[in-house]
Amino acid sequence: MTSSALSRFHQWRKTTRFYNFFREFSTSNTALLGLGVTIILLFIAIFAPLISPQNPYDLMQVDFMDSELPPGSVGGMGQYYLLGTDANGRDMLSAMFYGLRSSFMVAWSSLAMALVIGVMLGLISAYTGGKVDAVIMRIVDVQMSFPTILIALLLLAVFGRGLDKTILALTLVQWAYFARNVRGTALSERNREYVLAARLAHIPTFRILWRHILPNCLPPLLVIASVQLASAISIEASLSFLGLGMPVTQPSLGLLISNGFGYLMGGKYWISVFPGVLLLITVFAINLIADQLRDMFNPRLKK
Repeated sequence: MTSSALSRFHQWRKTTRFYNFFREFSTSNTALLGLGVTIILLFIAIFAPLISPQNPYDLMQVDFMDSELPPGSVGGMGQYYLLGTDANGRDMLSAMFYGLRSSFMVAWSSLAMALVIGVMLGLISAYTGGKVDAVIMRIVDVQMSFPTILIALLLLAVFGRGLDKTILALTLVQWAYFARNVRGTALSERNREYVLAARLAHIPTFRILWRHILPNCLPPLLVIASVQLASAISIEASLSFLGLGMPVTQPSLGLLISNGFGYLMGGKYWISVFPGVLLLITVFAINLIADQLRDMFNPRLKK
């Protein structure tokens, strides 16, 4: 077989594998709904500066005389506010788009960093064993014995508020989940024949971990990552609601909910309720995807 034919064969295998994966994923209408909603929300978050009616944090675009207008109102300068305005005269629809952008930025960044740290430590713990394994797993056990939100609160109380500090805090509270799951899968793989053969062939340890053990850890990792993404968004919203997460100059959905919470009793529900509904939809859509992935990769849950 020529090199070009071999390359086409490998490309066909990859395409077929992806097609089979998506075909199995698409057997659930709720999962497709969650995927579609998540894609739309990601599009809104990425292109928020382009599709928002205004930049709600640019003082040149905000009219303070239009504060607390109900949904469907027209401002003094002729602006139409579909979802109303907040106490500072900011368009709620624009503020929600920017808040969603901040929430996704924190969640995706912390998830990526926690995934890298957790996978590395989990592989090292399983492959090395002995004292290294004991130390890493005791740290994981201690961390997972406390509620996640409590550890995040303590970390932000030390670090202070800020985008980078929130990402760091969420990274430190999430890596243990990936480390434990990767270690559990890698322990069952390290004594298999292909790993033993790689050792006898004197293949470097890093290559054994990267090329032989890690690919078999990916299915459970995909499930954990999707669950942790929704969890990171929820935790960040809780921290911002309590005043320990994102700064006022770069608010997230949680901070928007907190800003409007004091106006609920006065009948100005839209300032807090609309960001809360968007947060609920975001977390619910991601969880629909996670549920389908869990069913796909767990043979006991397959119909």
